[in-house]
Amino acid sequence: MSTQIQADRGDRKPPVKASKKRKSPGRELWNPIRNNIRSYAMFIALIGIFLFFGIRTNGLFLSPRNISDLVNQTGYVAVLAMGMTLILIIRHIDLSVGYVAGFLGAVAAILLRDGWPVYSVIPVVLLLGMAIGLYQGFLVAKVGVPAFVTTLAGMFMFRGLLSLITAGSGTIIVRNEAFKAVSNGFIPDIPNSSGIHLLTMIIGALLAVLMVTSQFRSRKTAISYQFEVSSSTLFILKNLILSIAILGVAFVLAKYKGIPWTILIVSVVLFLYYYLLNKTRLGRYIYGIGGNAEAAELSGVNVQNVTLFCFASVSLMAALGGILYTSRLASAAPQAGLGFEMDAIASSYIGGVSVSGGVGKVTNTIIGSLVIMSLTNGMNLMGIDISYQYIVKGIIFILAVAFDVKTKKQA
Repeated sequence: MSTQIQADRGDRKPPVKASKKRKSPGRELWNPIRNNIRSYAMFIALIGIFLFFGIRTNGLFLSPRNISDLVNQTGYVAVLAMGMTLILIIRHIDLSVGYVAGFLGAVAAILLRDGWPVYSVIPVVLLLGMAIGLYQGFLVAKVGVPAFVTTLAGMFMFRGLLSLITAGSGTIIVRNEAFKAVSNGFIPDIPNSSGIHLLTMIIGALLAVLMVTSQFRSRKTAISYQFEVSSSTLFILKNLILSIAILGVAFVLAKYKGIPWTILIVSVVLFLYYYLLNKTRLGRYIYGIGGNAEAAELSGVNVQNVTLFCFASVSLMAALGGILYTSRLASAAPQAGLGFEMDAIASSYIGGVSVSGGVGKVTNTIIGSLVIMSLTNGMNLMGIDISYQYIVKGIIFILAVAFDVKTKKQA
């Protein structure tokens, strides 16, 4: 009997492992895009906008000078949008940032006109912006006034203050060259270089190397924790495309005057916000409050203090945005700040901030800012009336929010 049992066992063949089907290159590229469509959509939209306006303007939109102008135009919206991203993540809103920026930009122009040095004006204006944010944050976090009401009242107040301080002189002209260079100047080139801005190309190459190195380090860390990562082919292709994009932008800027100071300012702000949201406990608290404020509070998070910080942050960015805007125009006008808050909110939502809070990246917000300002720049080059420009922006905005809601339901 035992012999029969052994024979039966011997007749059994070991189970054959199912062979994994190799994914086709097309499917391998499409699946990550489909699974992260909310993150990739804005990049696709930006590429489409650049191609459309590049063709319709016979290449004028993609010229080195216009790309440089576009970067400078985007600066004030980008910093406003990064501050707004934090507010939207915690499920609040700030409608006052436009006129806070306009008002503080006018304050900077007045101080410069009265003989204050630039190195004193900029810190004073930034501190004023932070104080305004703390005041509005106190009303929201401590008193319990809804953010919509608080900041709507702030929008009226700072619009009135802007009209008040510019009533006597109207538009205030800024003549300080150092202040004007903040949003109009360029990083100096290496001495004795000619033909192309050599320092810009060097910086572009270094950024590409740092980006690739960072991506490889992140991938290695993910593998060590046994997280799912993309295939080697897709990973290499992604880094190759990003490197080409960085070097391409550097080359275009180098053909004009190089890297504007605006890029440096926005990059520093972007790094600080990225580090805050991704590498600090405060960043985790901000996302936690956006996901569920009650649960975060029960977990020991001081929701009021985090809310105060976010409102101080967005008003600080409004002050910086006001400085960049006033520097770019070399003047402060009574209508400064009109619609800034709409551009900042739209940039955040186009960049992937969820309408229900708890989700958002400042890196994507920068892309959203470029989408908004590329539309404005391209339509201006085509001579499209401002009325139609507002209509197009409104359509893009509602499509972005509808897309967010739809993809979230599907997820």
